Amino acid sequence: MSWVNKKKLPAIETIKYNSQQCMDINDLWCALHSTFNMANNRQVDTSILDELSNKFIVSWPEFSREEFKFPLSSCNNSSAPGPDKLLWNYLKTIFDDIECFDTFVWMANACINLGYWLLHFKTSTTIVISKPNKKSYDSPKSFKPIVLFNTMGKLIEKVIGERLQFHTVSNNFIYPSQLGSLKLKLTTDAGIALMHAIRTGWIKNLTMSTLIFNIAQSPTSFSHHKESGL
Repeated sequence: MSWVNKKKLPAIETIKYNSQQCMDINDLWCALHSTFNMANNRQVDTSILDELSNKFIVSWPEFSREEFKFPLSSCNNSSAPGPDKLLWNYLKTIFDDIECFDTFVWMANACINLGYWLLHFKTSTTIVISKPNKKSYDSPKSFKPIVLFNTMGKLIEKVIGERLQFHTVSNNFIYPSQLGSLKLKLTTDAGIALMHAIRTGWIKNLTMSTLIFNIAQSPTSFSHHKESGL
């Protein structure tokens, strides 16, 4: 297509795993599976949870239609769909019908009340893509897997995530300096936390050999003077 910039694809080489070339699909599958799923079936020590103090139990109100509207409206229509091939704009059109929307909300509440996640929501497609700017593509670590789940299940997960984040933040389960993936946390908050850490170091007469960070996307201009904290 002449109106689209051409994408230069990397030169793909024969993938090697354990010093052996993957010459057939089974060898390639074993190499990728062993690399991407190294933590599969790994034992987890859950005894650390015993150290946590008990908190009061909160109720889980049923989902409402309004809870799904904003997460759905913010979904990118160009996102790749899962095995169901259901794009977000298709789902938005379907939910224009109130009866369809209410049926979906009822299904989401049924999953919570019954403690059962539908098999349809667990079905996924994994696509292996190359990482950019690698010198060589003969190793499984030069690639990464992208997992695509079915669209309706992803929407319910988004709303559950919103609920869980609200409960954890409102009950002070999140450390104040935790900024990543939290709502209402801006680059300014990260800058304030950084300045606090630096000033605390000055008070304790600590020295910092190297500090590298990227503020190119920051909407705030920082002054590079000691008086300002940087």
